[in-house]
Amino acid sequence: MGVFADDLLQDKVVLITGGGTGLGRAMGSRFLELGAKLAICGRREDMLIQTAEDLGTEHNEIFYKSCDVRDPDQVQALVAAVEERFGRIDVLVNNAAGNFISPTERLSHRAVDAVLGIVLHGTFYMTLEVGKSWIGRQQSGTMLNIVTTYANTGSGYVVPSAAAKAGVLALTRSLAVEWAPYGIRQVAIAPGPFPTDGASSRLSPTPALEEKMMSRLPLGRTGSPEELADLAAFLVSDAASYINGEVVTIDGGEWLRGAGQFNDLSSVSPEEWDRLAELTRKGNKK
Repeated sequence: MGVFADDLLQDKVVLITGGGTGLGRAMGSRFLELGAKLAICGRREDMLIQTAEDLGTEHNEIFYKSCDVRDPDQVQALVAAVEERFGRIDVLVNNAAGNFISPTERLSHRAVDAVLGIVLHGTFYMTLEVGKSWIGRQQSGTMLNIVTTYANTGSGYVVPSAAAKAGVLALTRSLAVEWAPYGIRQVAIAPGPFPTDGASSRLSPTPALEEKMMSRLPLGRTGSPEELADLAAFLVSDAASYINGEVVTIDGGEWLRGAGQFNDLSSVSPEEWDRLAELTRKGNKK
């Protein structure tokens, strides 16, 4: 069902991190349908190429560039390249993320750094680079950060993600005030379960675990990428120009059933954790 005018995002230049797969790709596809010009980045250039080929048409402009958001130099080069291609950036979507389930005492410092590096540092680096450009150009813009329902509450077994997303949430609300005088708006989406191939293999790698997670959902289903993409389209559009610093939860009511999306994993035995860790590393769902 179409809920927006076809030109809702006409000629807006949107940059999406992690835009080659999953929810980033779904948002990009919807933005293109609504008239946007799209730039996507990610670490895997092959996925970016495939997405550009799948979504691009003679009427849809898609620019892609590989970028590790943990590297400030790569972030700077990305923003410069997008601005060179399109002349400006109107919307930044900080979507790139990393996450996996594990008892916290099993984590190494490398595992912690991997998640914080992508989610918190990467979001901060992108925000700074684009924000400085907008302020220097005296240009308004909108930043959309993808957080999570447990950014507010915390959650066991995904502690690096919870800490990193809480930081992104604080960043969103802080800059909503500080950068508003420049015409820069901050908004965020807190999704509940939206299955994607990559996330599912790391967060619910067995049918039993997937069933346990499903039992938490009051609506009895997970969200569809199209539902999140429509919400994102509204929030970055001019129709939402008075929404600033707000975080919109889209989870079917899950968080109301208990804080911490992964807290129920306390019932998993050490032997099951060993198997889950092996499956997570392989990226398989069995």
